Amino acid sequence: MRRVNYERIYGEICALIEESLSKNDEIESILQNICELLRTEVEHYSWVGFYLADESERTLHLGPYSGEPTEHKRIPYGRGICGQAVEIGDTFVVQDVSQETNYLACSPKVRSEIVVPIYKNGRIVGEIDIDSHYLSAFSEDDRKFLERVADRIAEII
Repeated sequence: MRRVNYERIYGEICALIEESLSKNDEIESILQNICELLRTEVEHYSWVGFYLADESERTLHLGPYSGEPTEHKRIPYGRGICGQAVEIGDTFVVQDVSQETNYLACSPKVRSEIVVPIYKNGRIVGEIDIDSHYLSAFSEDDRKFLERVADRIAEII
């Protein structure tokens, strides 16, 4: 895998958000563009999507994504990596999904996954979910970068 320039990509995401807001783009369009940017710019990001939280139902609902289609359109809190991230309230990194007992397989190609909660006003409103076709794909740099992206996205959701 090639070295990732996270600062450049973060700058592009912020510029994309600002440009979209100035054109009054819908939030869904902005999130879709972020998914595309992340998946195309970071080699080890094979699938990038957003799940939006519905606290009343205690479920996550699939929002914009980039990559292969998934059957997981609604995920109950506590189920799979995404559901567990809501329950623990923190970024959840799984370097080898075959070792995770509570894993919801989206594709047999997926080897690792990172899920980053998006907080707004002290509660989780969504998550960034990224699957990789590589084992042990996610570093501390990925974690820090994606947590910054989540903080930025929280400002517009």
